[in-house]
Amino acid sequence: MQPVVVYDTNILFSATGWKGTPFHCLELARHGSIKGITCIEILDELAEKLSTKLNFSSTQTRKRIEYLSSFLRLVTINNTLKIVDADPDDDKVIECAVVGSATHIVTGDSHLLKLGNYQNIQIVTAADFYAQFSR
Repeated sequence: MQPVVVYDTNILFSATGWKGTPFHCLELARHGSIKGITCIEILDELAEKLSTKLNFSSTQTRKRIEYLSSFLRLVTINNTLKIVDADPDDDKVIECAVVGSATHIVTGDSHLLKLGNYQNIQIVTAADFYAQFSR
């Protein structure tokens, strides 16, 4: 079975402009080795971070979101799942994974990584995911 993956915002951000492990994880989805999914809430958070942290123009931000949308399947979440008490902003990532029937969440977020898994969805670092699926 092909993995179905939600990339947390920090992974999508790190994959922008740097050719490290998050970039290589995202490339697995772009090349169709795995299925990537996302939601508008994750893309909106990414757009804000690109603008504020990397000073992307609105055009650069829009192009990055369009690029990601070209190979990540968009799912709709209701923002009703409440799992991460320490950082409720992380709930959208888990809800996206549940709605999209994901097998994995790839993240660098300590609150999510502490969970380890949620409803049989493995929550892993980019390095662990890439080591498992880059073959």
